[in-house]
Amino acid sequence: MEDQLELNPNSVTRLSESSAPSDDDEPALSSHTLAALKEFLAEQQQRGSDAAGESEVSLVSEDWRLSQFWYSPETATTVAEEVLALCGGAVHARVACIACPTLYAYLKKMDPNVSMQLLEYDKRFGQYGSEYTFYDYNHPEDIPSELKHSCKVVVADPPYLSKECLEKVAETIHLLVQPGESFLLLLTGEVQKETAAEILGLHPCGFRPQHSSKLGNEFRLFSNYDPGTRLGGWEK
Repeated sequence: MEDQLELNPNSVTRLSESSAPSDDDEPALSSHTLAALKEFLAEQQQRGSDAAGESEVSLVSEDWRLSQFWYSPETATTVAEEVLALCGGAVHARVACIACPTLYAYLKKMDPNVSMQLLEYDKRFGQYGSEYTFYDYNHPEDIPSELKHSCKVVVADPPYLSKECLEKVAETIHLLVQPGESFLLLLTGEVQKETAAEILGLHPCGFRPQHSSKLGNEFRLFSNYDPGTRLGGWEK
């Protein structure tokens, strides 16, 4: 395979078709080559801008004191796509995001019309207005009455990898899910696998969540339904 020359856009910004070399200059690019080079660089810069616009979502900085670790763009996008698929385009399908503000932000970017509620301890997310609810897992039943039994999809990412934390978040989940058909996604550590199955009836999926900050604990995604070919399916 032929070696490809990597171009630094900053090194050619001063090139122009009217550049005239002196006798001591190196040979100048022809006008045709220069035009092609400019077109190539413009395309590369546009692709970079488009990719950034698609993948980047503005978030406040992580606060490690609150055990905050934002998802990678790929993880946030994958889970958001799954949530939207579960909503099925239904106007009144409400989604609850418990302690997963990254997912909330990506969902709002991908579908601003989705009905959602972010339950989060960090009051910086009060910027989301009526779609933000202060939530302390130590008080699992302390949620607005209008949210109780109103959510078709609940996604939870407990802030701590303890059985006690998951048990209390599970209490909140039971209060949020609507009667009849409802879907639950849980993002937490591999160490919670047995507890997730015991108290919520969840199964691990093949998809492995990743975070922007590298974590030492292996994270997993669990669900109360068989996602089929999505999310890597249920782990056998």
